[in-house]
Amino acid sequence: ASSSSSSAAAAASAPAEVFPSTSTFPPYASFPAEAFAPSLLKTLEDATAALGELEAGLGADPAPTPREALGRLERLLDDVNRSSGVLYHLKAVRDAQALRDAVDAVRPAAVEFGLKASQSRPIFEYFSAVKGDAEKWAALSGAEKRAIDEILRDARLAGVALEDGSEEKARFTEIQQRLSQISTDFSNNVQDATKAFSLRITDKARVRGVPPSALAFFAQNAREKGDEGASAEEGPWVVTLDMPAYIPVMRMAEDRGLREEMYRAMVTRASEFSPARELKEGEDEAKSIDNAPLVEDILALRREKARMLGMESFAEMSLESKMADLGSARQLLETLRSASYDAAVAEHEELEKFAKEECGFEGELQSWDLMFYAEKLQEKKYSFNAEDLRPYFALPRVLDGLFALTERLFEVKVTPVDFEVQTWNDEVKMYQITRDGRVISYFYFDPYSRPSEKRGGAWFNEVVGRSKVMAPDAAPYRIPIGHMVCNQSPPVDGKPSLMTYQEFETLFHEFGHSLQHMLTEEENGLVSGIRGIEWDAVETPSQFMENWCYDKATVDAIAVHYETGEKLPEELFNKVKEAKTFRAATAMLRQLLFAITDLELHSSYVPGADPAQSIYTTYYTVAKSCSVLTPLPFDRFLNSFGHIFAGGYAAGYYSYKWAEVLSSDCFSAFEEAGLDDDVAVRAAGRRFRDTVLARGGGAAPAEVFREFRGREPNTEALLRHSGLKAAVV
Repeated sequence: ASSSSSSAAAAASAPAEVFPSTSTFPPYASFPAEAFAPSLLKTLEDATAALGELEAGLGADPAPTPREALGRLERLLDDVNRSSGVLYHLKAVRDAQALRDAVDAVRPAAVEFGLKASQSRPIFEYFSAVKGDAEKWAALSGAEKRAIDEILRDARLAGVALEDGSEEKARFTEIQQRLSQISTDFSNNVQDATKAFSLRITDKARVRGVPPSALAFFAQNAREKGDEGASAEEGPWVVTLDMPAYIPVMRMAEDRGLREEMYRAMVTRASEFSPARELKEGEDEAKSIDNAPLVEDILALRREKARMLGMESFAEMSLESKMADLGSARQLLETLRSASYDAAVAEHEELEKFAKEECGFEGELQSWDLMFYAEKLQEKKYSFNAEDLRPYFALPRVLDGLFALTERLFEVKVTPVDFEVQTWNDEVKMYQITRDGRVISYFYFDPYSRPSEKRGGAWFNEVVGRSKVMAPDAAPYRIPIGHMVCNQSPPVDGKPSLMTYQEFETLFHEFGHSLQHMLTEEENGLVSGIRGIEWDAVETPSQFMENWCYDKATVDAIAVHYETGEKLPEELFNKVKEAKTFRAATAMLRQLLFAITDLELHSSYVPGADPAQSIYTTYYTVAKSCSVLTPLPFDRFLNSFGHIFAGGYAAGYYSYKWAEVLSSDCFSAFEEAGLDDDVAVRAAGRRFRDTVLARGGGAAPAEVFREFRGREPNTEALLRHSGLKAAVV
């Protein structure tokens, strides 16, 4: 069971000192937003003092052992990460001005502490000496060596070599502060621009073709905005840019003008085409939410920072902490691009021919036509559309099937907790994972879209990680806890959440991240679970789990009509599997466009160097070889590309494809064992659990892959799964 409360009385009664606390679960409902800043500033002050004590102790005689030093460093970092993580999480799922103010108030001190910790000369010199001492180094575990290597690498990337008190070091700190501020502003602008778009429709003709499930959702939106009598049949309907609203319109709405309006609104978010943000109290003029100047600043500051460290570009700096280098990342992307481009051209020609010859379309297909005619073509080729599947994928049943698969593969049970815990919304539920009857982890699940307060997308992040150092009294280790967040279609008109196949895959994807965090057996908290994993390998378990959405035994256990109890017909499932590679080359090119643009912006593009060049010209240039349709002149996708400008994927978006090579190759081990052979599948599942999921960041991903697969990875499985290479019979 779980509970939430946002009443003023509950908030007012919670003293600031209740958080940060050592309690297992954060007080999400009762802790007042205005108390975050003073509480976190006190945590940062205490952590800074602890850092000073650690630095002094490292030079003492006797000095702490390497294991003791790692433990002390982990404790002080854990206090800060756990406390600040709650604030940033709440801002993402329950956005409010008070939380934004708290982030702004805490940011300078948080950046300053992060730099002090990562630039610490005493820590860097101590662990450098440990690594140089053969006897001490040999006495450490593999995970401890990994943790030290990452501490030393991160110190170099944080400017530890810059001279104390120098102008360079002061400038480096200034850059970090500015980047932290800009990335937050970027994210806020995207969220505000997304929330600002709301289209109220009263004309039935405009929503012709939109399925009843979407119309019911749009009517529910209208009721929430004051149209008390709104209904799916008669309207009015309110559509927004959140995916559960946007996708049905783009796929099914016959009104081409509506599709164009929605598309333009989506690709111009946070741009010069966006209206200014509403005036806040005390402001004389509304603030622009155009992210273009912020993107230019971000790229310039990242480049400057990299060059201060002796590197040519930020891409080179970013890839220092990844499996790939710039050359190998580009090589992979080009391999995939060359395997996809001609097929994508053929896919577009087929679509255009179909639209003109069978649907009466005249003229040239535009970006807002592609999903609409692709949906019709898919229906013709495979005799189903996306809406036909929804009734078979009610969220409660999907969760049951996901948890049953988890037990089958990994010998763990997932069940709701049987105690009350505070959450940030009544829709949020908490689950526990047990192994051999023992609880080994917990996670919160926040499933539904809430456009007014929750940012878009889906993600997993941690509350706390598994750790021996942070273990409660008498416990062998601290149990990991995480958040799994989606933005899928909510329940409407008394029906359960009926999921699209894409939402079904997204849920499995995020649960893959969750499993790596929660099933880790690594007890060094600096590298347990998802911590310490090279960024281009972190998507491996998530993308691995997506493959099970096309496994017959898994889908058979899930896909039951929510009203009739009828199983998904086998013929329909076979069509779904066939359709998996429908327009796969086009989908591949889309991801490659983003990945290559990301690398080019962070390597070749120099902000302000050439008036004829901009972030958009870079995007359009890459699109010439990565897109069959040229992006339209008003396309400002980059202004909302939060992955690289407000997330962890800067010069790293290629990671999705790099990790997909690994994940596809991992799943091919199950194919080779025989997906119909339950004993073999279970055995392969245990090996995956005991390697990829268990070791976390405690071993290099390449080593972990070889341990699971027995060889180096290759692209064969990815190309085959994408329909770009014939299956070997």
